[in-house]
Amino acid sequence: MDMPTNHFKRAIKSGRPQIGIWSSLPDNISAEILAGSGFDWMLIDTEHTLNDLRMVCSQLQAVTGSATHPVVRPPWNDTVMMKRFLDIGVQTFLIPMVQTEEEARKAVAATRYPPQGVRGFASAGRAAGYGRVTDYFARCQEEMCVLVQIETTLALQNIESIARVDGIDGIFIGPGDLSASLGHLGNPTHPQARAVIDDAIDRIKACGVPVGILTSNEAMAHHYIDKGCLFTAVGSDIGILANGLEQLARRFKPAG
Repeated sequence: MDMPTNHFKRAIKSGRPQIGIWSSLPDNISAEILAGSGFDWMLIDTEHTLNDLRMVCSQLQAVTGSATHPVVRPPWNDTVMMKRFLDIGVQTFLIPMVQTEEEARKAVAATRYPPQGVRGFASAGRAAGYGRVTDYFARCQEEMCVLVQIETTLALQNIESIARVDGIDGIFIGPGDLSASLGHLGNPTHPQARAVIDDAIDRIKACGVPVGILTSNEAMAHHYIDKGCLFTAVGSDIGILANGLEQLARRFKPAG
């Protein structure tokens, strides 16, 4: 049995843009629907959702065989939580609230076995094909992708030191928390926030590290892609469902 190839990691490393979708609904059927919709990657979120370990495993199973690569966001930069996600087969992480070089090193170490890191050993987890991927421990690191999320003014100050950490495969800008950190809570399109994000994109690119971002604003998404973002999420399942239903209701219900 062979280990899955991380095509997403190879794509961003080679400079090929990847368009993604945010998955917040804690459901394997909705994940399967998203994975069949033509996106390059999907973010399975556990930071701001009801998703738990068992449900994430079901979602990973639901998207297996699709062309959409699953990226999992743990609730925090937590070694124990990441260990459990690793054992169920997560190959790409988006680690929230990474603000310093030390925190970036911690995120990478959680995904590596000793002596390069601190990942705990388990021989028969889903990641290793329940023991059937015989070369898993020799090859798993090459298929591992670690993306870290910068979303505070402190993280902005440390972009270059975070980017130079060995094992950081990409830096994702979180516009919601970052704009809040700048004093513009709920307004990621504020002119100051937009200027800071544009500058951050340029700085990350100058370090030779792929950049990612999330925005449901189509014009802004095109702007960030044109700026050089290589993994851009352009919508979310909850947003699409809520907005689509409201629009449908308005077409059939009288105003008022």
